[in-house]
Amino acid sequence: MTTPTGQRSLGQLVSDLSEQTSRLVRTSRLVRAEIQLAKTEIAERAKLLGAGAGMLVAAGVLGLYLLTAVLATLVIVLDLWLPLWLASLIVTLLLLVAVAVLALVGITALKKGSPPAPQAAIASVQADVEALKEARS
Repeated sequence: MTTPTGQRSLGQLVSDLSEQTSRLVRTSRLVRAEIQLAKTEIAERAKLLGAGAGMLVAAGVLGLYLLTAVLATLVIVLDLWLPLWLASLIVTLLLLVAVAVLALVGITALKKGSPPAPQAAIASVQADVEALKEARS
């Protein structure tokens, strides 16, 4: 019921407040439940990611052992035709070349990625700011 001036009565206001409070409580509970669900999903995925990362680290360590065995085998095979010192020197020089090539490629990739600032996004935001300034003028 409204008064002649168009204002609502105190009873209506209290009723609206009660209704809005109960809707807010229901919404708050729903939001909390959704947040808890998201936390649970993230925790489960984090466990899987942790296990996968651990397995990859173990594979990397075993890969290093494998590399050592392959290099030792290469020295032994070369020793069949060459003196041991020359076989070791050849394998060492091959490793040196591989390290140098990988380092140069890595440095080039790092230079291409530097600086890590999102240049395209910065340019886009600057263009948006200029467009807003022009529209305001």
